[in-house]
Amino acid sequence: MTPAELIARKRDGHSLSRDEIAFVIRGFTDGSIPEYQMSALAMAIFFQGMEDEETAALTQEMLLSGVRLEWPAGPPIVDKHSTGGVGDKVSLVLAPLLASCGLRVPMISGRGLGPTGGTLDKLEAIPGFRTDLSISEMQDIVERVGCVITGATENLVPADRKLYGLRDVTATVPSIPLITASIMSKKLAESLNALVLDVKCGSGAFMKTRDQAVELANSLVRAGQRMGVRTTALVTDMNQPLGRMCGNAVELDETLDCLAGEGPDDLRYVTLALGAELLVSAERCTDQAAAESLLTDRLDSGAAREVFEQMVVAQGGDLKAGCQVAGEQVVVAERSGFVAKMDTEALGMAVIDLGGGRRRMGDSVDHSVGIDIRAKIGDEVSAGEPLARVFADRKVPAIMSRVSGAIRIGDSQGEWPEFIVERVR
Repeated sequence: MTPAELIARKRDGHSLSRDEIAFVIRGFTDGSIPEYQMSALAMAIFFQGMEDEETAALTQEMLLSGVRLEWPAGPPIVDKHSTGGVGDKVSLVLAPLLASCGLRVPMISGRGLGPTGGTLDKLEAIPGFRTDLSISEMQDIVERVGCVITGATENLVPADRKLYGLRDVTATVPSIPLITASIMSKKLAESLNALVLDVKCGSGAFMKTRDQAVELANSLVRAGQRMGVRTTALVTDMNQPLGRMCGNAVELDETLDCLAGEGPDDLRYVTLALGAELLVSAERCTDQAAAESLLTDRLDSGAAREVFEQMVVAQGGDLKAGCQVAGEQVVVAERSGFVAKMDTEALGMAVIDLGGGRRRMGDSVDHSVGIDIRAKIGDEVSAGEPLARVFADRKVPAIMSRVSGAIRIGDSQGEWPEFIVERVR
């Protein structure tokens, strides 16, 4: 077989066999298949899609391109993955929360690109915090503390690293089979017993509609189940930021509030729901109600916060040094009424324009900037009342105007959005 033959077959809508997919992924990883041919195949997959068997084979071959984490006998190994959202700091709360319930959580996370923030960037607002751990360091911290949050190493799923970089510059990122293989190969490399997926939908999500998000959630769950990992998914709302804070240091502060049993209701609700899925999947609890009760106790008692602090110390961070937050400027409502809609993607891009995210990989990040959303959809506001606070150490009138325009006020009170749109099991 040749790469050109396989490109033509997929272009014409035919399925590829496991051996053919293995040939392509292995050749692309070792450099014998050039980027231009892999780009052509990715575009063919983008337009023609893949059957479940093809997606599973692609996931498996990408997984086999690198090493897998190994664990001694002990508590279940679990993790959570989010497709990305504005203000989404659930991972920072959930990893230590699950560890406080006796699970092991080796969370491999990423950086922000586009309007969605990155978990690693938020943690790096803590002075000294390391996100470049080796595999042996990751394993050691998980065994001692119960959880770790770090970036992927060079030898974990190298095929995905190469292919994602290619997809990013060839407009083939929004392909459900390619998204599924990318996410699941990285998570399966952690050698998990159970996985929960948070698939966002709405104006601040990659998947803008409910139907798109449900389709992706089903694809991810099917792939996980085929690979022998107990996998569930929640489709959650991203038509407004999760919690109030958007940025890095400000989201970390909100995380600490949540770990102290406080913080915004929506952040707490989604975190508990995702955690309950994992406790049931890992057979730590018999049902959702028992799981949420256990998680609530661990949050409110401070047990989860204690694990978070231990993880920070183990990864070189110093919470006592404090996270620098820039000075604030207030955005006020121009009229009275009810918050009717938010352009959440615009709010995420405003954080990037402040310097709190990247336009390109390699850009530096200002961890001190961000936005605090003071009014959420359904809330009543009066003219002159604060809608948001913008954290920046310089005057930013254009961004203030953009934030104001992204929060739309109407005459009547609509319905508050559902936090959880759908469950996929």
